[in-house]
Amino acid sequence: MNENGKAENGSFNNRPVAPEESGEGSPYAPENWPQKGDNWGWRTGRRITPAGYFQDRYLYLPERLNNHSGSARKQHIFASKLAVERYLKANFPEADLGAFFSSFTWRIPAVPYPSTNGNMLPIAAVPLKQIPAEQSDSDTEAVRCKAGNKKCTSLILEEAEKYLPAMSCDICCSEPGFCRDCCCILCSKMVSSAYGGYSFIKCQVKNDEGVCGHVAHMECALRARLAGTVGRSIGLDSEYHCRRCDVRTDLISYVNKLLQTCDTIDSDDEIRRKILNLGACILRGSQKADAKELLRHIELAISKLHQLKCGTNREDTWMPDDSLTAYSTGLSDHDGDVMEATVHGSPSNVRTGEESYDCLSQSLKFEAEVDQVLYALKKSQEFEYKLAEEKLQSHKTYLQNLYQQLDLEKSEYEGKNSSNSYLLSHAIRKRKEQIGEEVAKFEVLKKIANGFGKTSKDILKEHFDVEITD
Repeated sequence: MNENGKAENGSFNNRPVAPEESGEGSPYAPENWPQKGDNWGWRTGRRITPAGYFQDRYLYLPERLNNHSGSARKQHIFASKLAVERYLKANFPEADLGAFFSSFTWRIPAVPYPSTNGNMLPIAAVPLKQIPAEQSDSDTEAVRCKAGNKKCTSLILEEAEKYLPAMSCDICCSEPGFCRDCCCILCSKMVSSAYGGYSFIKCQVKNDEGVCGHVAHMECALRARLAGTVGRSIGLDSEYHCRRCDVRTDLISYVNKLLQTCDTIDSDDEIRRKILNLGACILRGSQKADAKELLRHIELAISKLHQLKCGTNREDTWMPDDSLTAYSTGLSDHDGDVMEATVHGSPSNVRTGEESYDCLSQSLKFEAEVDQVLYALKKSQEFEYKLAEEKLQSHKTYLQNLYQQLDLEKSEYEGKNSSNSYLLSHAIRKRKEQIGEEVAKFEVLKKIANGFGKTSKDILKEHFDVEITD
């Protein structure tokens, strides 16, 4: 064993450690870097991967460097390689990052224990010990939810294990205060677990790196055209498209859970109505038979809630045979197509005997209609632009050719004898007249810069073959 904690064959002596254990130096932290005696600290978290390594591990600055950072009372903590790299690049721009990280091992094995079948499994994690507030630093990553959410699922071992290993993310997850488990990837605000967490969706797509695990408010996804039924080239049909992993998730099972949540709510009809309207927004416009049938059940439930609001007896309105039992489907969960940016198809209104004036559904409907109008306007403007471009470019080329012919005729005139000079001068004069007429025509064509709507009907008809009728 050498002074860096390496075995003679060059590998680290990686002894297994317990959850929330801490220490200094090799093999889990740098030693004597950047100067002799600068030993970095390390600490394990409580989440353990199926492979038996800690998902959460932390580095601490050595005492000398920590004192130089501003205050000896505050401890710099790094919870990812990215955070360490940022610190090194900012404070030691000449440092060899490869040599730095090769001087210790980032993966820390957990202490195993024998299971009932005789196999060795990682030791169960103990409750997380919070670092005292005076040791935290606003610019560093501490041992807690980055968004400061005490109820974050990342702090609940049973929940966290469902999404292990997590897909690496140095984009949104590198932002201070953002937590993939409880912050919406679209608005960055915290999601709520109230009423079964109906208001958000968690991407459970698995790939070679692990589980995505990013969450998004469903309303944010609908407004961003990343959920529901979106027409044209996007082609979403009652699906959710995760912005992080670019994979789609079928939303019919999500809507089924919304209905199950409504079944558990006894008296709060307002929250019921909100949940049902959310489900209706997701399913409207879908071409799937299961989605259409599920939407019919939701519209019926919304109608009953409206009757209840108008004074109908609750027992007559919410009959067991019309309860919000989840509608079963056999659709797949994912579709690996990558989304293209385009506009949303207009959702139909919920017909409940009178128009539904739900704020969310009406807002989405108006936004979709505006997008359709702007899309049509853009297409018409693109056609007009292309027409004007072709006409102007063609006339420009024609004028350039005329000037080239004029130059050629002038050079011939200068080299000919007097017997042909009259004929050549006449041809040059005619060419100049032709150029003058075409330049004047070009000036007329340039008036299209004001737009087709402000250009004379005669000009449009004569030069662009566009006839405007009153």
